Amino acid sequence: MHEFAVTDFERQVLEDLAEIKTNMHWLLGNGKPGYLQELTDRVERHERVVQRFTGIGGALAGLVTLVHLGLAYFRTR
Repeated sequence: MHEFAVTDFERQVLEDLAEIKTNMHWLLGNGKPGYLQELTDRVERHERVVQRFTGIGGALAGLVTLVHLGLAYFRTR
């Protein structure tokens, strides 16, 4: 039977690889959404909120314009 001695360098490489694997599971997930998926979901929710407020802002701007037109119309009469 052959016995292999692990050098300090090899041990350090194996420890670093294990840490990288752990970090990848945290980022990408291991059966459930990871941190990147959570960030992607948060960005998508934020974009929907921004689009909603952009639409509301446009509608309010149109309403204010109509009010100003109405006021200007009644001032000239």
